[in-house]
Amino acid sequence: MPPGLTVAFPRSSAGEKGDSLSELPAIPVASITTPAELDLAVKASKPLVLKGLVEHWPALAAGRHSASALNQYFKSMDRGIPATVMEAPASTQGRFGYSADLREFTFSKYQRGISETLDRIERQADRPNAPIIAFQMLPLASHLPGFVEQNPMPLLPQVAPLLWLGGRVRTQIHHDRDHNLACVIAGRRRFVLFPPEQVANLYIGPIDNPPPLSIVDLEAPDFTRFPRFARALAAAQRAELAPGDALLMPRHWWHHVTSLDPYNAMVNYWWGAEPQGLENPYDCFLTALLALKGLPAAERNYWQAMFAAYVFRSEGDALEHIPPDLQGVLGTTRSAVRAALKQKLKASYLKAP
Repeated sequence: MPPGLTVAFPRSSAGEKGDSLSELPAIPVASITTPAELDLAVKASKPLVLKGLVEHWPALAAGRHSASALNQYFKSMDRGIPATVMEAPASTQGRFGYSADLREFTFSKYQRGISETLDRIERQADRPNAPIIAFQMLPLASHLPGFVEQNPMPLLPQVAPLLWLGGRVRTQIHHDRDHNLACVIAGRRRFVLFPPEQVANLYIGPIDNPPPLSIVDLEAPDFTRFPRFARALAAAQRAELAPGDALLMPRHWWHHVTSLDPYNAMVNYWWGAEPQGLENPYDCFLTALLALKGLPAAERNYWQAMFAAYVFRSEGDALEHIPPDLQGVLGTTRSAVRAALKQKLKASYLKAP
């Protein structure tokens, strides 16, 4: 952990009897008070719990009072712009994931007014056989603009917040391409996180149908069908956030999220977008799939060694014998070299059939 951050490692709680997830190691608790400290934590690429981060928010005070009070708080800001609503039948038990054939999702999406949906969520909270309804990724700056002014986030003053509000939702294991600061303002949320390198053990579904989700049921995993998932669990960490708490998740950490109470609300901030075009890592990954995946094994082995030596530097310094001014694209990529390389790649892509 970088210097300048105060970090504590909480003990795992006993949890409910039979709840094996409560046995997982707890995500460390940290104190972060400035954007500079947040930047240090992000660079360390480790998740952290930030207790009481949003204690000053009026939204938190309303959420602690009651679901009705928080709904009224949001309704007072409603500009009448329809928002995307997610809904899943009661039979899913709130599990937002794939259907059995992986071709569809267990939830539907539609546009509705914010105030009428808030009323519906409140009426149906924990009613038997009621559908699970939620807002996800609702842009507060455009739809409920008073929120941003009344509930500032000094750590990320230029980042627009999003609202996640609804019933007992279970979101399957997935990951974000940006850094994520998730702040709970009503209900409790449990996060179970897996390091990025556990991807092969998580049984992720089709990436062509975003967002790619794990097909493993975290709360009742079938280890006969998904034996490698045991390795992923061995590397997992968990956090249970109370209202006022926040979780910092550096990009690419896989996570499962459970809303533990009948009514839950969270505000999150995504930031740190990756470059676009030729320098976008995901587009480079797709290009590698196209260019390398179908090669004979011996050729794939060659390119694996090339990537290990020159891209990921996992084999030590493969350039130490070359003077720095002769290392070219393999060395420190100066602006002139970068521009020439991008021009060459653009010309190469234009030749593709």
